[in-house]
Amino acid sequence: MGPGEALAILGAGLAAGAVNAVVGSGSLITFPTLLAFGFPPVVANVSNNVGMVPGNVTGAVGYRRELTGQRARLVTLGAIAAVGSAGGAAALLSLPSSSFQIIVPVLILIACALVLLQPWLSRRIMARRTRRAELTGDRRHGAEQGGRERVSPVLSAGVLTSAAYGGYFGAAQGVLVIGLLGTFTGETMQRVNGAKNVLVAIVNGVAAIIYVVFAHVAWLAVLLIGVGSAIGGGLGARFGRRLPPLALRIFVVLIGVISAVKLLFF
Repeated sequence: MGPGEALAILGAGLAAGAVNAVVGSGSLITFPTLLAFGFPPVVANVSNNVGMVPGNVTGAVGYRRELTGQRARLVTLGAIAAVGSAGGAAALLSLPSSSFQIIVPVLILIACALVLLQPWLSRRIMARRTRRAELTGDRRHGAEQGGRERVSPVLSAGVLTSAAYGGYFGAAQGVLVIGLLGTFTGETMQRVNGAKNVLVAIVNGVAAIIYVVFAHVAWLAVLLIGVGSAIGGGLGARFGRRLPPLALRIFVVLIGVISAVKLLFF
């Protein structure tokens, strides 16, 4: 790996850490970067996952104020996420690499669609909550529901499924988690984003442990992504709310589509 490649991977890690803290699709930046420099898909995915853990942690720490009052819910959902992540990581290591090359482009394109649809989904969710509050005559429905820290069976199943996806591949898993928490907890988007950062950190952390023990890891790439993502995660948590969301979404989707096309046709 030459100095130019190392610098590019470091920069991709920094950008991905910042995007993960704010949007949750950073692997759509780092994963294609590793592919572009000749890493095999499975090695690229494993190394990317391990390298992103420091950024997940700094992003979660940066949102610590939004985590106030969510401890009980996150303990429950964190345990569920850990189980799902272990299952996803085991699936990645047990399936042949040819299957991975077929599945990943589909996952990337689905993730891109979710990134694009997130504003529309959020508006639909808020409109549904408003109608429910009007029908029940309880204007504080969402806040009270969040305060009780309810963990419904549907939310638990959704977190388990998204964690399995995160352990297997992980790009845009943050978007999936935001959608689930926003729909079933009644919390504000900033508090949802803080909880998302914690759950994604757990998912990637559990998968990283399994990968380090059982898979081939490109440690130089991990180091570069880890340093970059740690810095980016802190910066994203601090300044991310000032960035135009549309610009971030367009950039992530472009990178994702390029990656999917590369895997499918090259």
